[in-house]
Amino acid sequence: QLQASGGGLVQAGGSLRLSCAASGRTFSRYPMGWFRQAPGKEREFVAAITWDGNKTRYPGSVKGRFTISRDNAQNKVDLQMNSLKPEDTAIYYCAASTKYGLVNWVPIVTADYDHWGQGTQVTVSS
Repeated sequence: QLQASGGGLVQAGGSLRLSCAASGRTFSRYPMGWFRQAPGKEREFVAAITWDGNKTRYPGSVKGRFTISRDNAQNKVDLQMNSLKPEDTAIYYCAASTKYGLVNWVPIVTADYDHWGQGTQVTVSS
């Protein structure tokens, strides 16, 4: 139901834009987020956005470099990643949280998300 795309190989300092498209149902009423998982590490929070796009959250590691946005009319959420670093290398997953419908809340833990995309690989070379 969630399909992530846009990953690839980029040099350090470069940019990528990930996109997550929903199909089969709409997630326009729910917060959505991006997470990433590097080899041998746990999945970690990257960005999240409220159902209406009015509030976003980022961890310190990506704040100021990554921007999450959504288009409910097109049923998709994007992640613009700038100034990429080798430590950003990971598989990136988009997710939706149907636990929080139409509320001004941005969940940041994986347990709060119940719909996940298949992931897209991002590799940043030094």
